[in-house]
Amino acid sequence: MNPTYAEVEAALLGRWPETRLEPSLERITALLDLLGDPQSAYPVVQLTGTNGKTSTARMIDSLLRSLDLRTGRFTSPHLASMTERICLDGEPLEQEAFVDAFADVAAYAQIVDDSQQHPLSFFEMTVAMAYAAFADAPVDAAVVEVGMGGAWDATNVAKAQVAVITPIAVDHGAYLGRDAVAIAREKAGIIKPGSHVVIAEQEPEVMDVLVQRCIEVGATVLREGVDFGVADRLAAVGGQQISLQGVAARYDEVLLTLHGEFQARNAALALAAVEALTGSHELDAELVRTGFGEVTSPGRLEVVRRGPTVIIDAAHNPHAIEAAVTSLREEFTLSPLVVVLGVMADKEVEEIVRALEPVASHVVCTQNSSDRCLPAAELGEIVEDLLGDESMVSVVPRLDDALERAIGKTETTQGYEDAVGSGGVLVTGSVVTVGEARTLLTGPTP
Repeated sequence: MNPTYAEVEAALLGRWPETRLEPSLERITALLDLLGDPQSAYPVVQLTGTNGKTSTARMIDSLLRSLDLRTGRFTSPHLASMTERICLDGEPLEQEAFVDAFADVAAYAQIVDDSQQHPLSFFEMTVAMAYAAFADAPVDAAVVEVGMGGAWDATNVAKAQVAVITPIAVDHGAYLGRDAVAIAREKAGIIKPGSHVVIAEQEPEVMDVLVQRCIEVGATVLREGVDFGVADRLAAVGGQQISLQGVAARYDEVLLTLHGEFQARNAALALAAVEALTGSHELDAELVRTGFGEVTSPGRLEVVRRGPTVIIDAAHNPHAIEAAVTSLREEFTLSPLVVVLGVMADKEVEEIVRALEPVASHVVCTQNSSDRCLPAAELGEIVEDLLGDESMVSVVPRLDDALERAIGKTETTQGYEDAVGSGGVLVTGSVVTVGEARTLLTGPTP
């Protein structure tokens, strides 16, 4: 008899967490070998990079489905439910199917646990569950986001036909390296011999590392700004209208129901990846419009409430925060803008605050349920020191109370008499913070 979903959650959470790393592919390779190497049963598009992976993966998934292909998608972390990590045809596994996927893998996992120096981690288990579920479906293609890094990430046991590399910046420095070049070397590990590699614009030294890897293994390079890119972009109701220059053709009047220039650039990456996977042939323009028109990306510059406007964005490093701030300035007129901020203790907190300073009228410092979260009081001290004005900072440890405080502050008139009614709230700093805020404000993630 299968366990319940709650029992599966507990069993997975009882394993090594995603933050505890022992760089090796031995355990996941052994497990997938016992499962019959399900990751070899379908073509794979694999994504790495610092920011934009999940949104780009969702776009690739949607485009492939518009071409009438059955898809599997693996992304991490999740916003609200573990089931979000494993999707079939664009939808998270139902809890019953998630339990079945766990049951299919669990017996073999015990064999690997007993034979290895270290047990399989939470992440390795979910990767195996995803690859097995995709083979059982079966899918026509899988879109797989790395968890961290590239070369030794558990997803990298798959030999991806297309590798997508989003912008690389410093994040997870303790694990991947303290500079972008070192991080790029690790992420370049997903580039396989004979594959196509779709690369976002990068710093020159980062691009050199990636191109050199392509040369070494005989991979075909497709570069944003050279082989494909965003040709035109206009703000539109509920998102933006874009023109994309693909590898094979140009596609005009594409409505993308997501905000931000970075999402338009993610769309260009996604289009190039799908063109590469399908043989670099010109795609039907109407199907491309359909695919992008159906894309959602929960927690990525997402408007979850009006009156006042509440926007959530899962940016958790300075590079991502800067992109969100740029988009807020370009596409929204919110004054005052109250920021609800909850960050993990191992992040570059001061740089995150500095990136928010130009748009933040007030910062409500809070914390999420993770034991890795920086306590709200400590965050408040950092923010107050950097902003130099204690009246701009509130410390509200409970997230629900923090949201209520922030929404209330947008409706106050003091100092913003000319802007009453146009205030807004930005919730950011961590995927966990945003996921929990989204659940509080809207319910479960679609």
